[in-house]
Amino acid sequence: MENSNEHKYRRAKERVVAMKCFYNNLIAYCIVIPFLAWVNYNTSNFPWVIFPAVGWGIGVFAHWANAYGYHPILGKDWEERKIKELMNNNEF
Repeated sequence: MENSNEHKYRRAKERVVAMKCFYNNLIAYCIVIPFLAWVNYNTSNFPWVIFPAVGWGIGVFAHWANAYGYHPILGKDWEERKIKELMNNNEF
């Protein structure tokens, strides 16, 4: 029973660290992209700020999906189900 609780605690701690990293990434995005937009507005007629905003935005979305366990392609808890399946397989 203690091993199970220790495992749950370790997974919860990893999830909290991932969430914290996601929020740091989101805050940096919310600070840097408006600054880049301001620089773009004051220096160029071409809206180049779209490229880093979209690229980094995709990264922020992927970071969110990883931190909160959302997997749009594989489904929720796919990794956990696959681990259980392999552990129950006698040939593994």
